[in-house]
Formats: sequence, structure tokens, C-alpha cells
Amino acid sequence: MEPLEQYMEKLAGSTQRNSAFSKDIPFQQWRDGLAAAFTERLGGFPDIAEELRPVLLERTVCSGYTRERIEITTYEGLRMPLYLLLPDQPLSTPVPAVLAIHGHGYGSREIVGLDPGGADRRGDPGLHKDFAVSLAEQGFVVAAPELLGFGDRRLEEDLASGEPGRNSCFRLSSALLMAGKTMAGYRIYETMRALDYLQTRHEVKGDHIGIMGISGGGLVAGFTAALDERIACAVVSGYANTFTDSILTRNHCLDNYIPGILLEAEMPDLLGLIAPRGLFLESGDADHLFGPRGARTALARLETIYGAAHHSGQVEADFFTGGHEIHGEPAFAWLRKQLA
Repeated sequence: MEPLEQYMEKLAGSTQRNSAFSKDIPFQQWRDGLAAAFTERLGGFPDIAEELRPVLLERTVCSGYTRERIEITTYEGLRMPLYLLLPDQPLSTPVPAVLAIHGHGYGSREIVGLDPGGADRRGDPGLHKDFAVSLAEQGFVVAAPELLGFGDRRLEEDLASGEPGRNSCFRLSSALLMAGKTMAGYRIYETMRALDYLQTRHEVKGDHIGIMGISGGGLVAGFTAALDERIACAVVSGYANTFTDSILTRNHCLDNYIPGILLEAEMPDLLGLIAPRGLFLESGDADHLFGPRGARTALARLETIYGAAHHSGQVEADFFTGGHEIHGEPAFAWLRKQLA
């Protein structure tokens, strides 16, 4: 009897990719078709956006920047907090901004230098390395939304557990799937709403907004940029890969799975929707979740797609010595150049 692992590998590999990139199809026609199919697989987005109704929750002057915590409306009945980091440099003239998207952990506080309770963190910054703060230090206005299922946006049972890193991904993802929606779709749309909010701020140069995310935040960053052309460029850290070389090789969080997506395309083609806008990949040689083999396969495919879009130089990668973590400076330098 054939091992189940071998059967599942064949099943994933033999699935017809109905919307895969092809040089035989005009680039824009391919892009439009896959974007529409991808949006449908995610569960779709609301036809009419709710009013944002922003509320300032707190404001703290830090060394080199001011940190605000703001709450906005995303979906009807859903509110999302986000941190806004405003650099100390004069902001009389609007400056570029970056959306910073956290991965699994204890939420948006983890990337802005805070512990789970909101106090200044004294210990190890972990895989996120406070990259939202680093971006503010580059002179960007930074928005760090709290993804659904983390931090303050968890189910009561998880909030009451006393475990700040305990998330609500499984139950929330399950409920969304039963309603024909996906966690990926909700997080992507809510990030688009954070972008809506950024564009209301007088400090922000509205057509110079990038996005950067790590791990599950890399999923959100990459796919939000793929579907929202207002985002000028994207850094995807510890995520860009193939589905077959990453999430299908182990038990991953349910929030990674999009029903029927392999009937449309593999991950590199979905990220290829960002073309011709800039895309930068970070991949550690010891990343145990989204390893270098799949990352290099993704880069090769993306180079083909960007070549078809006549912008081959707009996709770059940093293959660094390290694990599943933010690397940093090469990506920050690339963002400075892209958003100048």
C-alpha cells in the first residue's frame, strides 16, 4: 500500500492550476484573472467599506518617535487596534509610510518594543526584533495593526488563560471557514482598512506606502500587496515559498489554509500579482518552517513573472544566515530606495 505521505504529495502536485502564470497570456489579463479568482477563494471582501471611526486610545512620546494606539472599524461589528509610530523628524511635509505586520506571538505590541501588558520590554525581542520600531527609525510613519486572533483580539477563553502567546486562530478560522470565509481573507481586508486609515493622516505621503511582514504576517503583507495596488512595494520575510514545500509538509496553524487555492495557483504566482511593483524576500538558511529550498524555487518563479511584466529588477531577495526571523538592514535599505 502506498504511504499516505506519498499520496498527499501526488495530490497536491497533480492538481490543475487554472490561473497559473503563462507567457501565452497577456500579463495584465493573467493578473486580473488570478486576482479575481484569489479574492473569491479568500471568501471575498465587503462591497461597501464601513466608516473607519478612528479613536485615539493612548499616546506615548518615545525616544525618536511618538507612539499612538488607535482603534478603527474594519468589518461591520469589528474594531481593530493598531499602533502608529510617528518619527520625530519634522512632518510638515508628508513622508512615506510602511504597514508592519506581526506574525504569531502576542500581537502588535511584540513589534513595537512592548511586553504583552503594554510596558516597555526588557528582554529578548524574539523573531520579530521590534522591526516596526526599526522602520520608524528609518524615518517612515509606521502602522502596526493587531491581526484578528492575537493580543487584544482573542476569544475570552484565550484572554483569560493568562498565556499572552496563546492565540484564537483555530476557533476563529474554523468559524470563518464554516461561513464560507477565511482568516487570511479577513486579515488581508483588515490590513487594507489600516491602509485606508494611513491615507487619512496628513503626515503620510499617500502614494508612497509599503508593507512588511514576517511569517503569518508575511502571508498578510504579501497577499495584501498582491490585491491592493495602492501598496507601492512589499517585504515578505520568512514566508515566500511554495505551499507544497512549506505548510503542506507539517501541521501549521489553520489560518494558513485557503480552500481550493491550489486549483488556481501556487504561492509564487499569487505573490507575482505584486508585479511590476517592488518585492523583496527575506529567507534564513535555517528557517524550519519556510525553508530556503522552497524560497529559492519561489524566487525563480517570481523572476519569470517579473520578466514578463518587463520589471525583472523589481524582485530581490536576502538569503541570510539565520532562522525564522526578521533579518532587517538589507530590507530597510531596499524600502528606503523604493519609497524615496
